[in-house]
Amino acid sequence: MLKGLVVIDHYALEVIYGDSGVAKIRERIALIAPPLTRDELLASPELLAEAEVIFSGWSAPCMDAAFLARAPRLRAVFYGAGSIRHFTTDAFWDRDILVTSAYAMNAVPVAEFALASILFSLKRGWYYTLETKRLGHFPPTVTVPGAYGAKVGLISLGMIARLLRDRLRTFDLEVWVYDPFLTPAQAEALQVKLVSLDELFRHCDVVSLHAPWLKETENLITGAHFELMKSGATFLNTARGAIVNETEMIAVLERRPDLTVLLDVTHPEPPVPGSPLYTLPNVVLTPHIAGSLGPECRRMGQLMIDEFDRWTRGEPLQWQISREKAALLA
Repeated sequence: MLKGLVVIDHYALEVIYGDSGVAKIRERIALIAPPLTRDELLASPELLAEAEVIFSGWSAPCMDAAFLARAPRLRAVFYGAGSIRHFTTDAFWDRDILVTSAYAMNAVPVAEFALASILFSLKRGWYYTLETKRLGHFPPTVTVPGAYGAKVGLISLGMIARLLRDRLRTFDLEVWVYDPFLTPAQAEALQVKLVSLDELFRHCDVVSLHAPWLKETENLITGAHFELMKSGATFLNTARGAIVNETEMIAVLERRPDLTVLLDVTHPEPPVPGSPLYTLPNVVLTPHIAGSLGPECRRMGQLMIDEFDRWTRGEPLQWQISREKAALLA
């Protein structure tokens, strides 16, 4: 039996794996020690000497050259959360250690959150909710796009957006996409209309952002894009706040109360005290809740156990991450 460790903070251990998940891990590997936090492991680094496998999640230790020197037998890391950037290093990749992540399972609740938000937006639900609260009575009736024949725009067709696109098939909607890496043939197969970013903002009733946060995508969405939006349109961001030029966005929203913006992410996060994002009547803020929360996180732990089983059977892993792929994942 392989020897290994579970290294994760107490909160993440409970929500990602729980007692049942740890029991499943114990059936598969000989645990060198009970589950440890990052700090507990760093205080007892000798425990790494025999470790061949590490199961982890949020608050994984940085696996730099010093860490890896104490873990000469480490072969695989099963990370029950999303981005692995914070703990992987050049030394890690140079050792050719297998790493797999549950980013795919974290995509599911984000797609579900976006779907619910889009459908509510197509009813102008945010306008009616916010204005009723502000006025103390029902506001004037406005034209709504509705969920029949409306145009929904997706920016970047990565994993989350593809899951969202699949869920949108249930509804009689047009799905428009901006993604510079999507070919016309792929767009046709996915039954989406491939357009420019300006076209998407100009014509869509709801625009949903799903691009990764890269140097190239910082401030991708500018005030000019918000100016293009049709009256009554909605913008949704469940990606990363830095992709939007928030200063320019705020300036447009102050001039155009007909637009609605839903932000589950901002930059910085949370917004600084006194930010207009807290008080603008056409902005809805949520505190980064689109991803896995509560019992939803158990999907991620189970996926890592499934990945371990595939690895030990000699089967290809479904969610293995390479150095190149890691650079693209937000």
